[in-house]
Amino acid sequence: MLTTKQRILNRAKTIHLLDEVETGGAPATTLYLPAGASQPDIAAYLRQIATLGAAQTAVESSITASPTGAAFFWGQSHRLLVSPPFPIKDKHIASGHDVAPLRTLLTRDWRIGIMLVRLGHYAIGICEGERLVEHKAGTGLVHARQRQGGSSANRFRRRREEQTYHFLVRVAEHAQEILAPHAKTLDYLVYGGARTTILELRKQSRFLGQFDDRLLPPLLTIPDPRYEVLKDCVQTVWCSRVTDWGENGETTTVRGN
Repeated sequence: MLTTKQRILNRAKTIHLLDEVETGGAPATTLYLPAGASQPDIAAYLRQIATLGAAQTAVESSITASPTGAAFFWGQSHRLLVSPPFPIKDKHIASGHDVAPLRTLLTRDWRIGIMLVRLGHYAIGICEGERLVEHKAGTGLVHARQRQGGSSANRFRRRREEQTYHFLVRVAEHAQEILAPHAKTLDYLVYGGARTTILELRKQSRFLGQFDDRLLPPLLTIPDPRYEVLKDCVQTVWCSRVTDWGENGETTTVRGN
């Protein structure tokens, strides 16, 4: 029975994996599908891979779940799916191990804006490839929530809402300061931090709206944004999720970066 193993690989290790896949001499099929491909389209492409058999449902689910699309390699030497950090744009099916489109995606030094925000902390940066070329980080006073009730709690709530508003206004101003000089050349923007805070920030800033068609999947599990966290996020942005199908073993997830 086929089982799966999931790995999260950094840029260098993903490219090394592609080198291994490319040398696989056994017959194979390569499939590239962009995010948002319809289920009938995915199923139709997968039906062209005769050796997929009972694994088709699991593969189909993995492709559908990837927010950036998927590169899928299926043969005797390699059976794996790569969810890359940046979107796959075009559908493509080929015989053999065609790693060229994915290699091109991973070897280009994309210019990426990073916006990290949690109430009270923010960090903003520009990276070219894995190199952080510009950054700004800071804090702002936003009191924690008060759980007690009564009129004093209402006053505290209004004060906290006011602090939150002014904090996000400052963050939006700093974002414009850092990102505006690169607005036309920025390939992607990624948000990280607290989902509700990110949504409020985007509501308040018309400037950030111009990047809505260039967003990468958000990073929601980071700690309070600081410079060190921002540096770590540059590496995280470049990570790919790899799913391997094998004959034996248990389903596991490991981090390989």
